[in-house]
Parts: sequence; structure tokens; C-alpha cells
Amino acid sequence: MKLICVGRNYAGHIEELKNERPESPVLFMKPDSAILPKEQDFYIPEFSNSIHYEVELLVKIKKVGKHISPEFAPTYYDELSVGIDFTARDLQQQLKEKGLPWEKAKGFDGAAVIGKWVPKTDLGDLTDLNFSLTKNGRQVQQGNTGRMLWKIDELISYISTFFTLKKGDIIFTGTPEGVGQVAPNDYLSGSLAGRELFTLKIK
Repeated sequence: MKLICVGRNYAGHIEELKNERPESPVLFMKPDSAILPKEQDFYIPEFSNSIHYEVELLVKIKKVGKHISPEFAPTYYDELSVGIDFTARDLQQQLKEKGLPWEKAKGFDGAAVIGKWVPKTDLGDLTDLNFSLTKNGRQVQQGNTGRMLWKIDELISYISTFFTLKKGDIIFTGTPEGVGQVAPNDYLSGSLAGRELFTLKIK
């Protein structure tokens, strides 16, 4: 399986990090070793002094596909969730300034949190889905799929022109504004359409 991540898919997040708005989806990968095991705490790695949370809507691919048309994309997934794309922001900035890849800042062990999966048939209109992240009981991020620059089916179509999608692959569809740093003893909780799908302690 592979984790395919979409960067800069919400205008608010682009603005808060002072990035340029892309003309097409920004894609990067996380290895499967980045997945944080269920029920495990997240330990801040020694190589970074600025680990940021980024809550995202997740889509799980259910069958093999290549060059998928947007109108057929809905047949390639049945389940959605929320998760966190943890980012070593200080390391990412150093790499970006040198024009180097982001993998060390995005793909380290534990950098991908995946919540419980929910059937898409239970979620209603997928173009108007709310999701959120709370930190220590206070909401810090709130997103809605209607504000995506590229919607789920457009992303699946675009990604499949470059990478064959396989059963079990997971797409991280981008984060809204409100990203921020974590510290030891923080407690995070992610929700989709009012359902809490993961909780997490920072160590």
C-alpha cells in the first residue's frame, strides 16, 4: 500500500504558510512505515523542534485503477476517515529553501495518523463534509470538503494519471488552515461529520 498526500488543497492553508497557489494538485508520498500503529502515542522525534499537526480527510482505494475518469472515480472508494499528516516544519522549511524533497519532514515513522473508517454511504453529500481537529479540548482546525480546490473525484483522477492506484492505498486530501505545533502531553482528537474517529496523546 502507499500513502499519497495532496498539498495546498485549501486556500486558507496556502495563505497561512505564505505559499503560492498551485495550478495543479501538489503530490507527495509517505511510506507505509509512517503509519502510527493503532492505540500508540505519538513521540516527538529528536530531529525536529517544530512538529505540526495537519488534519485531513482520508480516502481508501478499494480496487486497482489507472487513468480514471472523474465520473468513474466514485466506484474506486467506499470508505473515508480523518487523519493527521504530521510535519517537521523546521526541517521542511530547510529542505524547501534548498529545493530538496520533503520526505524526511513528512514521511518519518509515526507521521501518518489514520482514524477509523466510515462507509461513504453513511456520510451523505461528500462535497459538503465537515471534519475537525481538537487539541486539549479546543477546536484548532475545521475543514469542509466544499472548500477543497480539487474535490475527491478530481484528485483520484489526477493521481491515477501518474500512479496506478491499488486496493488499500490511502489518499490524504489536504489540510485546511489552523495548523500548529504539538508539545508533550497534548491530546488530539479528530472528527468527521460529527463522529470522533481518532484520539491521540503526544509524548
